[in-house]
Amino acid sequence: MPTTSLPRRAARVVAVTALTAALTPLSGMPTAGAAPMAPGDNGTLKIHTAPWDGVRRTPYGDAIDEPRVCRFYLDAANFETVDAVTWRIETQPPVTGGATLRGTLNLLNDTGIGHTEDLNLPDGEYQLSWSFAGMTGAERQKQFTVDCRASMSTPTPQGGPPAGGGGIARDEAFTTVAGAGVVGLAAVGGVIWFRLRRRTHGA
Repeated sequence: MPTTSLPRRAARVVAVTALTAALTPLSGMPTAGAAPMAPGDNGTLKIHTAPWDGVRRTPYGDAIDEPRVCRFYLDAANFETVDAVTWRIETQPPVTGGATLRGTLNLLNDTGIGHTEDLNLPDGEYQLSWSFAGMTGAERQKQFTVDCRASMSTPTPQGGPPAGGGGIARDEAFTTVAGAGVVGLAAVGGVIWFRLRRRTHGA
């Protein structure tokens, strides 16, 4: 009497079902690497312009983050109930004996905001890092540039050309192109006058 394949098929179905159940995560279980957020994890330190050489201060609490500054300060936001943030600024790439600033920024009670005093560094590339007690994961970082040359304003000429008889205001304004244009107009005018004179005299 021939044997049937039904028992083998049933065994395969059971094995596949068990394997699928083992590979499927249970509902409500947290996925790997998804750590819960701690108060202040959404906080950030923004780099803001401080007054220098006629440049105005970026207001405290402004949402802007300025990657290129001269004189500057750090503005904290969204740190919730965190009381203090530890920060440091180092040259990029790291240089032995390079310019460094560090400090602790104390935040207003349960507001998550605050700011440092105005800061100075030599022109160059820098990295800002910060951390606080109880934060999730590694310290936060961002890079920026100190460039005081970019803050130097170029004087803008004031007023119009000097008063005169209505000619070209300055010798330097009479460029090569302008001179060529005047010569060209004079030549064309001479040709037209000569032709009209010939027609008038019947020549």
